[in-house]
Amino acid sequence: MTQPSFATHEVFNQSPPFEDVDLFAVDRPLVEAVKANGGAVAERELSEFGKHWGSAAMADRGRAANENTPKLRTFDAKGNRRDQVEFHPVYHELMAHSAHAGVHNSTWTADGKPAGDAAEVIRAAKFYMAAQVETGHLCPITMTRASVGALAMQPDLLARVMPVLSTKSYDPRFVPWSEKRGMTLGMGMTEKQGGTDVRANMTRAERDGDAYRITGHKWFMSAPMCDAFLVLAQADAGLTCFFMPRFAPDGSVNAIQFQRLKDKLGNRSNASSEVEFVGAYAERVGEEGKGIRTIIQMVQLTRQDCAIASVGLMRSGLAHALHHARHRSVFQKHLADQPLMQAVLSDMALHVEASTALVMRLCRAFDRTPHDAAEAAYMRLLTPAIKYWTCKSAPSFLYEAMECLGGNGYVEDGILARHYRESPVNAIWEGSGNVMCLDVLRALSREPEAAMAVMQSLAAETKGLPGAGEAATFVGKTFLRADGERVARLAVEKLALLAAAAALNGVSSRHAELFAATRLAANHASMYGAVELDSGDIRALLARALP
Repeated sequence: MTQPSFATHEVFNQSPPFEDVDLFAVDRPLVEAVKANGGAVAERELSEFGKHWGSAAMADRGRAANENTPKLRTFDAKGNRRDQVEFHPVYHELMAHSAHAGVHNSTWTADGKPAGDAAEVIRAAKFYMAAQVETGHLCPITMTRASVGALAMQPDLLARVMPVLSTKSYDPRFVPWSEKRGMTLGMGMTEKQGGTDVRANMTRAERDGDAYRITGHKWFMSAPMCDAFLVLAQADAGLTCFFMPRFAPDGSVNAIQFQRLKDKLGNRSNASSEVEFVGAYAERVGEEGKGIRTIIQMVQLTRQDCAIASVGLMRSGLAHALHHARHRSVFQKHLADQPLMQAVLSDMALHVEASTALVMRLCRAFDRTPHDAAEAAYMRLLTPAIKYWTCKSAPSFLYEAMECLGGNGYVEDGILARHYRESPVNAIWEGSGNVMCLDVLRALSREPEAAMAVMQSLAAETKGLPGAGEAATFVGKTFLRADGERVARLAVEKLALLAAAAALNGVSSRHAELFAATRLAANHASMYGAVELDSGDIRALLARALP
C-alpha cells in the first residue's frame, strides 16, 4: 500500500545564505576608502582576510559563540576560589583567528611604538570585517590593542609585556601572563556611584613595596578572562592607573573576585563582570594622581574601535538586506527592482559609504598623529564626534535592515537580530553620547586654534558641496556660543556629517555630493528612503555596495 505524502510545500523564493564571500572584494566603498587612506598595499592581505571571515565556517562560529554564552566558575570542585570564565570552544577559535591576523596588536611594533605607514587603516579594515561576523569577541581584542597606548606611560612595564603581547598567538590557558604564548588585557574603571565620573571612584590603592594592594569594587569590568587589567584606583596622590595581573608574582591567583557576569542585551559572547578586589596585587602605570591622563591614551583607541565596529555592523545589515532583496520576488518583480525598496536600499548604501570613508579617514589621522600636528588635532577633535554619530546611527539603521527581510530579519535564526541587539553597546561604552559631545567641547576649549584649523580644513575639503559652507559656519558659531553645551548634540552631529562629506569627497566625489545634498543642504528624513535620488545614482550606489 502506497503511503500518502504529507509534504505540503517546497522552499522557493528565499535568498541563499550570504556566506562564502570575500567581505573585502564585495565592498567597493571599503576597497576605495582603504586605498584613499594609504592602505592599497594590503589589498591582497585584506582580500584573504575577507574570504576567511566571509566563510560559512566563520559565520557558524559567530552564531555558536552567541548561543553558548560564557559561564562564571567561582570555585573549583574542592572549594578553592578560582574565578574563571568558561567559554564555548568556538569563542576561543574566534579569538585565535583575530590574533593570528594581528587585529589585537598590528598597529604597534614589537617594542610598543606606533607601527606607522597605514597600519591603523589596514587593521581597521580587518576589524570592520570581523565585526560583520561576530562582534562580542572583539571587546578583548580592542582593549588589548588599546592598552599599549596606556602602558607606554610606564616604559619599564611596557618592555616586559610587549614580548608576549606582540605575538600573533592566542593562549587561553589560566596561567601567569609571563608564561603564555600571547596575552589579552581588559579594563576596569566603572563603579556604582559614578560611571562616567571616574573621579568619584572609591577603590583604594595602598603601597606594598614597589607594588600596590588594591581594595574595592568595580561595577563593570570587561573581559574578565583576560590575563591582566588596567584599572583606576585612588592612591595617596589621587586617581591612578594600575596594571593588575590575574596571577600575583608568587604564582598564586590574584585577589580578583568576580561577583557575577552581566546579563546584557547584546554582546553576549563576551563576558562582562562585576568584581571585588580584596587586596589585589597591582603595579602602577604612569604617575600617581595622573590616572585619567594615562587611561585616556587607551580610551581614545577603544572609542575608535567603537566607531569602526558600528560601521561594520551597518555594512553587514546593508549587505544582507541587499542580498535578500536581489533574490526575493514580490508582485512579479525582484524586491530589489521595486522603486520603494530601491529608494530605501540606496539611501542606506549612501549612509554606509560615507560612514566607511569617515572611519578610514579617522584611522589615517591615527596613523599620522605621531609626526603631523594637523592630523593629531583632527584625531582629538573628530574621534568623539565620529563615535557619537556612527554609534548612534547603528541601531536605527539595523532596524531598517531587518525590515528589508521582513519576518526573517526579526528571528534569531538569522544574523540581523543579533546585530540589532549588539548595536547599542558601542554608543554606551567608552563614553555615552553626551560625554562625546562634552569631549568635543573640551577639545575646542583646550586647543581652540588647532580645532579651528581642522574646521577650516573641512570647509576647504567640502567646498562646493551642497550645504557644506553653511554647515561649517553653523558648527563654528554654535561652538562659540556661551550656551554651547545646551546645543552641543546638534553641532556635534553636524560636525560629523561635515567630516563624512569631506572624507567621502576623497573617495567618490559624486556620492559626496549626494550625501551633502541629503544630509547638509537639507535635514535628512527620519526614515531611510525618504530622499529623492535619480535612477542612475541609485544603480551606482547599489552596484558599489554589493556587485
